[in-house]
Amino acid sequence: MKSIAKEFKEFAMRGNVIDMAVGIIIGAAFGKIVTSFVSDLLTPPLGKLTGNVDFSNLFITLSTTEHYPTLEAARNAGVATINYGIFINAVIDFLIVAFAVFLLVKQVNRLKKKLECGEDPASAEPAEKECPFCITTISIKATRCPHCTSQLA
Repeated sequence: MKSIAKEFKEFAMRGNVIDMAVGIIIGAAFGKIVTSFVSDLLTPPLGKLTGNVDFSNLFITLSTTEHYPTLEAARNAGVATINYGIFINAVIDFLIVAFAVFLLVKQVNRLKKKLECGEDPASAEPAEKECPFCITTISIKATRCPHCTSQLA
C-alpha cells in the first residue's frame, strides 16, 4: 500500500496540477493589476465625468441619526453601511477580467482550429505530384518515378 506522502507527491507532480497552480498564481496577479487599473486609472476619470464622484466613497449608512462624509469616517464610527460604490468597482473589475478571458479563450480556440485543420491547402505548396506515365502519386522532389522508373522532367 502506498503511503499518503508518496500518493500526494505523485498527484502534485502531474502536469495538470502544476499547470493549474501556475494559472491560479498568474490569475491572482492579473486580478491585482485589474483592480489597480479600475480603482486607480479608470474610476477617477469616470468620477470626474459624473461630477467629481469618488466611487469608493459611495455608500448608504444604515444609521438614520448621523451623516458621514466618507466611508472611512463611517467605518471608524462603527456604523453599518451599504457600500455600493465598492460594488460598482468590483463589477467593473469582473467585466474587464471576463473580457480578457474571453479574448484569451477566443485565441486559443482559433489556434486549436488551425492545428486540427492543418494549414490552408490553398496557400500551402503541394508536397506530391502525379507521375504522367503511370498516374501514381509521388514526391514533388522526385526526378524518377519509383513505380515505373520513368525519367521525370
